[in-house]
Amino acid sequence: MNMTLVWTPLLLLCSNVVMTYAWYGHLKHPGWPMWLAIIASWGIAFMEYCLAVPANRIGYGTFTGQQLKVMQEVITLGVFAGFSVLVLGEPLRWTYLAAMGCLIAAVVFIFLPVD
Repeated sequence: MNMTLVWTPLLLLCSNVVMTYAWYGHLKHPGWPMWLAIIASWGIAFMEYCLAVPANRIGYGTFTGQQLKVMQEVITLGVFAGFSVLVLGEPLRWTYLAAMGCLIAAVVFIFLPVD
């Protein structure tokens, strides 16, 4: 089995979990001053780069840049769906699920053979 097929999406999943928390975790702390939210988010984002850069470096060649980007976007939406429900306490609306369906369609199209 080609380990790139395992490591690339796994690292992208982990990087998205970290980045989602960096971007949106501070919303659970509305009393923080803006500067603290920015510095905390930036520090967390550094860890995301430590996962995303290797994911893309490992995956590029097996996947095209376009495939990596679409894969990352679908993973991001899935991670954020869980985060918004579990951490922010927001409902998962049908429109969000419809948007996810459109992105999954994008994955199907981007991975279709062109030859």
